[in-house]
Amino acid sequence: MVTKPSPPRVVKFGVFEVDLRAGEIRKAGVRQKLAGQPFQVLQALLEHPQEIVTREELRERLWPGNTFVDYELALKKAVNRLREVLGDSAESPRFIETVPRHGYRFLGAVEAAERPSAVPAIAASPTGVKIARTLTAGLALALLAALVLGFNLAKLRTRIFAKSRSLEIRSIAVLPLENLSKDPNQDYFSDGITDALTTELAEIGSLRVISRTSAEHFKGRKETLPQIGRELNVDAVVEGSITRSENRVRITAQLIEAPGDRHLWAKSYERDLKDVLTLQDEVAQDIAEEIRVKLTPEERTRLAGAHPVDPAAHDAYLRGRYFWNRRTEADLYKAKTYFDQAIAEDPQYPAAYSGLADTYFYLGYAWGHLLPREAMPMSKEAALKALQLDDNSAEGHTSLGIVKMFYDWDFPGAKREFQRAVALNPNYATAHHTYAVLLSAIGRFDESIAEARKAVEVDPLSLPVNYILATLLQAAGRCEEAIAQDRKTQDLDPSPTHLMVAQTRLADCDEIMGRQKEALEERVQARIASGSTPSEIAEVRKTYATSGKRGILEKDLKAALQRWNKDRWHEDAFQISGFYADLGDKDQAFAWIDKAIELRSGALIWLFVGPSPLSSDPRFSEVKRKMGVQN
Repeated sequence: MVTKPSPPRVVKFGVFEVDLRAGEIRKAGVRQKLAGQPFQVLQALLEHPQEIVTREELRERLWPGNTFVDYELALKKAVNRLREVLGDSAESPRFIETVPRHGYRFLGAVEAAERPSAVPAIAASPTGVKIARTLTAGLALALLAALVLGFNLAKLRTRIFAKSRSLEIRSIAVLPLENLSKDPNQDYFSDGITDALTTELAEIGSLRVISRTSAEHFKGRKETLPQIGRELNVDAVVEGSITRSENRVRITAQLIEAPGDRHLWAKSYERDLKDVLTLQDEVAQDIAEEIRVKLTPEERTRLAGAHPVDPAAHDAYLRGRYFWNRRTEADLYKAKTYFDQAIAEDPQYPAAYSGLADTYFYLGYAWGHLLPREAMPMSKEAALKALQLDDNSAEGHTSLGIVKMFYDWDFPGAKREFQRAVALNPNYATAHHTYAVLLSAIGRFDESIAEARKAVEVDPLSLPVNYILATLLQAAGRCEEAIAQDRKTQDLDPSPTHLMVAQTRLADCDEIMGRQKEALEERVQARIASGSTPSEIAEVRKTYATSGKRGILEKDLKAALQRWNKDRWHEDAFQISGFYADLGDKDQAFAWIDKAIELRSGALIWLFVGPSPLSSDPRFSEVKRKMGVQN
């Protein structure tokens, strides 16, 4: 018969030895003053190394039953005392890590140690032997639990805990990973890894994954996890931290059931930077297995198929996406510089080409002043290169579809790209968003609205997708629903730019519904949001009183013509055509549409979204012929 070795009564980490039975801690052989609750906290953490010990678990252990105490304050004091003895800090933890809103985790490597000679042996009485056996049995169970929890032998912990879960996880959000370097200049890296992990999980078709832009709203905010879960309408959240040191990266991730704020799983990963793509895939696959989501063979292959990436290329790519997300012309040019740098470092890196494609598109559409005939072909070339390197890239197919829709005016080709994108990644809000616009442009309004609602479902706090839903509702003639959607979106972000867009659309809807007084007030609010002075607002009211909407349109047309004479910008040409159409001057409207066609303005797509005073004119068919538009 094989006798199993007794579990150690003394454990060691760093220069410290802890006698769990005697309640003593020694530093390099010297006994330290640590007793009572601080030692109990240490003991609890050592029983579960690398695992989160929740505040609730510590409360039950330190203050069981009906003990009345301000345990939050008492726990904080106990942890501070423990850190003082260990020479540790909350800001740069070596041993005790604070996990915000949850509890604490022991980071050090724990190993068994010989019984310290400083502890004298005492002859045991029969009663003492009986007590010792009881303690030993209890300690054995505790250490067995620590092994199960700390090392997850044969996935035993996962199988045991899975049986107790009452919630089936079908939706999830990845909250922004915390940058533990405390260097704000490294935020781009933690943001980029958060984005990448979100994308990896989003490619799992049976799981609804909230887009990064919505999860980003909770960066640095104090909402509880149940509150976040309700606002994003998800079953669970992933949160964690990232540490980068030279060419190494460490990610700590944890999965929490959102409604009950219940910890389900946690794990730390460490790799070389060149293996960061594999690391992201591994985290995503572990989470998928933990929540028991069924992966298709294709999804499993994609998650297991990452190749090493040049660390310098990946770093440049993350910096590029960081600036691209800021959406100003200056930031877009910074993004372009970084994407070019990533491609120079690794010409076989598909994500860098996709980022470059998106940057060129925005510079030539509305956020920059690069001519469409220059920007859009370069955007298309980069998108095609991204797909040549990875045909399973939802981002690449979406980038190509956008150029085909807004520049080539190839609606069937764009449709194929968007359909491929949403098939590859059902949680990619941008693909649903742009596909919804295309469906509206070809007159399939119900499908368009359904697609826009999918975008809102996976990116509920995104202003662009919420606004596009209101736009498409209005285009379908569902003004009351459009008004309700605009009101909801205004609550998300009442910033001047977004208020101006929403108030203008509300005015349009009010006019369609015959509410002229309300329409005037909405237009006034739109002007205020755009920065008009009190005297300018007074002039608008005066003009409306004497000339109605026509008088305001004439003033706006005059201003647009002045901008055109200065810049010859394609968006102004399209806007001028719209003013002439609303004023009933169809000849001038079509003349300015011809100018916009000559400039290859992407704004022309909006001619086909919703009703237009020009659509019944025979010349409208000629416009479609010139553009090469086919449904």
